[in-house]
Amino acid sequence: MILEMKVPSPGESITEVEIAQWLVEDGDYVEKDQPIAEVDSDKATLELPAEESGIITLKAAEGDAVAVGAVVCLIDVDAERPVSTTPNTQNPKHNTQNPKPKTQNITPKETYATGTASPAAKKILTEKGIDASNIKGTGKDGRITKEDATKAIPSMGAPTSGGNRGSSRKKMSMLRRKVAQRLVSVKNETAMLTTFNEVNMQPIFDLRKIYKEDFKAKYGVSLGFMSFFTKAIVRALEIYPGVNSMIDGDFKIIHDFIDISIAVSGPKGLMVPVIRNAENLTFRGIESEVKRLAIRARDGQITVDEMTGGTFTITNGGIFGSMLSTPIINPPQSAILGMHNIVQRPMAVNNEVVIQPIMFVALSYDHRIIDGKESVGFLVTVKEALENPIELLMNGDAKKALEM
Repeated sequence: MILEMKVPSPGESITEVEIAQWLVEDGDYVEKDQPIAEVDSDKATLELPAEESGIITLKAAEGDAVAVGAVVCLIDVDAERPVSTTPNTQNPKHNTQNPKPKTQNITPKETYATGTASPAAKKILTEKGIDASNIKGTGKDGRITKEDATKAIPSMGAPTSGGNRGSSRKKMSMLRRKVAQRLVSVKNETAMLTTFNEVNMQPIFDLRKIYKEDFKAKYGVSLGFMSFFTKAIVRALEIYPGVNSMIDGDFKIIHDFIDISIAVSGPKGLMVPVIRNAENLTFRGIESEVKRLAIRARDGQITVDEMTGGTFTITNGGIFGSMLSTPIINPPQSAILGMHNIVQRPMAVNNEVVIQPIMFVALSYDHRIIDGKESVGFLVTVKEALENPIELLMNGDAKKALEM
């Protein structure tokens, strides 16, 4: 029997995916539930497992856009496993000594056999200042097509040394292309503004020094900064509910729940999973959820549903060493808080200059829906809570708040 494997729906509103990479070769014997492909949607990269064991026939190429519900491969479930074949859950393409290159190298100094260029190609090459003799045509009899001209990369100037002058061309994933579109859309369609402040992190350092070892031993998760920031943001959103809102046409929608999106780095780029109903979570609950989502993102197991929604976003560029940035809003949300690295800086404390661990924080917001007074008040409220966590985030009892 021949089984037709169709593209499953990764989530609501997604109508097509792109075959990012086949993890098996045409004609391979695959095992049921073995990952056979990675598929990109505009929200995530997901693995496609084999529905049954058998010999596989690929029906789509890497880079193809395939509609949800379309057939991408066939599996002959009656085929016998070859005697020498053992179940292989690794990517055979990555195990080969000479994998097929996925990029096209274009070296300006290389001269190709002269081919005629189509009128459209000539126009494009002229505009780019490229000599047709440096282009290898893919058309009939070496003719340079419009596509060849479009892909051609202009010379970056005459080389001054014997160093490599090559370039590579690689198609962006569907996820990366969608992110790029969304970022440009946010810049063009919102009145984005950023306000800044600084936070003295010493009180949180002191708390973590006292409790972090016992906290990790008891619950299996670290007492990190994210739980303090999430708690501080929840408190500030309850005081300034307008920041926990979005625009829908001519209407302003204010949420009575707080779903915090956290930006984490995954193998396929930035992922933004969501901590649901953060207002109901304890410090332990937040840290456990952050760890769970980060592991799933790292292992490529995060689902579209886990990244859908969110009413406010936290992004931490500090883990990469960023001192200060202006984070871009995650639509349709109206605000995002950027955390940064913590640096020992001189600070006035009780009229004396002392060295303290300081973090700069940035709040980017949509000025169409959030006023300057509201945004500044919100960020100051976050700062106050982080600098006085026992009183404002723990009801005066750190041990009880941390369930120790």
